[in-house]
Amino acid sequence: MAAAAAMAGCGGGLQQQQTVVAATDKQQVKAGGGRRGRREMRRIEDATSRQVTFSKRRSGLLKKAFELSVLCDAEVALIVFSPRGRLYEFASASDLQRTIDRYLNHTKSRSAHENGDESCVQKWRSEATTLEKKIEAIDGYKSKLLGEGLGSCSVQELQELEVQLEKSLCCIRRKKQKMLMDQILELKEKIWLQMW
Repeated sequence: MAAAAAMAGCGGGLQQQQTVVAATDKQQVKAGGGRRGRREMRRIEDATSRQVTFSKRRSGLLKKAFELSVLCDAEVALIVFSPRGRLYEFASASDLQRTIDRYLNHTKSRSAHENGDESCVQKWRSEATTLEKKIEAIDGYKSKLLGEGLGSCSVQELQELEVQLEKSLCCIRRKKQKMLMDQILELKEKIWLQMW
């Protein structure tokens, strides 16, 4: 900092001042002399420092929880026990217990889901095999209706196919007749309207 003041007194430019200040700050952080900077994550040995740090960080954590709940409309619950066993809590919902219950229900369903994954996989494999067999049977029946692969059919199966084809043909003829009748009626209405 003294170097920055000296540069300012000598008429040094603003950019030079910032460079010197930044360099000085970096040296302090590296040397561990700066107040701010990264703290090594390990237990604080001094009991007083530990208590002060706990108090400050607890307050900051509670503030952040509150801000998160307000800004993002999130349901937030925070529970902190001090080293002496004192409870500190925050809940954005009206009742902390409601949020805890919601969390417990969510974790139960998730763990049940994870435990049930293996049985679920087996169930889906079985279902896929069953559906595959049904698809093969339907494809075989479809090809027989088209007149393909009839060599393996018995007389009974051929008669059943014939009955099915006749039913289908009747349905097709009825639908076709209805459509033709509707078109005829529509044309008659147009002709009648043109006459008047």
